[in-house]
Amino acid sequence: MSEQSLEHSQDKRPTRWHIAVFLAPALLVYTAVMILPLFGTLQLSLFRSIDNVQVFTGLENFRTLFGDPRWSNSFWNALGNNTWFFIIHMLVQNPIGILLAALLSSPKLRFSAFYRTAIFIPTILSFVIVGFAWKLILSPLWGVAPNLLDMVGLKSLFVPWLGKEEYALTALSLISVWQFVGIPMMLIYAAMLSIPEEVIEAAECDGVTGFSQFWKIKLPLILPSIGIISILTFVGNFNAFDLIYSAQGALAGPNYATDILGTFLYRTFFGFQLQTGDPNMGATIASMMFFIILTGVCVYLFLIQTRLRRYQF
Repeated sequence: MSEQSLEHSQDKRPTRWHIAVFLAPALLVYTAVMILPLFGTLQLSLFRSIDNVQVFTGLENFRTLFGDPRWSNSFWNALGNNTWFFIIHMLVQNPIGILLAALLSSPKLRFSAFYRTAIFIPTILSFVIVGFAWKLILSPLWGVAPNLLDMVGLKSLFVPWLGKEEYALTALSLISVWQFVGIPMMLIYAAMLSIPEEVIEAAECDGVTGFSQFWKIKLPLILPSIGIISILTFVGNFNAFDLIYSAQGALAGPNYATDILGTFLYRTFFGFQLQTGDPNMGATIASMMFFIILTGVCVYLFLIQTRLRRYQF
């Protein structure tokens, strides 16, 4: 290649100015939609409305949230329910997603494309449709679940899962698992397809096949993808609101047994029934949700991801 053509090709390389111009629209939209509302929420949490005038009170709202039993009991109840909601997804949704991905990635499986589509379809359904449909299915009065259990001789096992405090949150968590198990399945499936064929062939030459191959070869190579799925599950679950609201309403019954941070924030900020809205305390709860999610993401980025990099290929 001549020096003239080399200089011409170097001139075509993108400069910092080109990159900045290319990213500017996305950065402006992200700032307007995410950054400015975030700082507005943090600012609102530092004020109180006194005689319809916003007065700066510093961290007084946070002291009220943690120190006043009327607020702290509801907050800790919502946080505990949110944690259990997340644990169910981590222990049920993600392992099932990994198992389904391992089965669907097998070249011997027929109609794998049909199975992937069927499992992924619930993820595109509206939360309102899913919540209302499952509320009808599990209803003890007009639901089909009692009749289906009766057909297999297990009607005695049926209880109004959404109407009992000890079962409601777990039942809604499993409904959410049913809806979103397709996401970890597809991500892990894509990660398995990206494993080099040379690695699989070398394992087969060494006699490592079947489940042993998945456990010793494939699983360590997809650990970075599992880590990403875990943090996405954490962020999604601690931002959850739609399913609980559509199935149980803003009061998150029975007796706040399904109340999570999202529904607690909604009732506080906008008010509900006899409860008047308090935007300042609502912003305080939203700020705590942000700090909780930020802490989880930082733990993943600085403690977990650095250890998973060694498995990348």
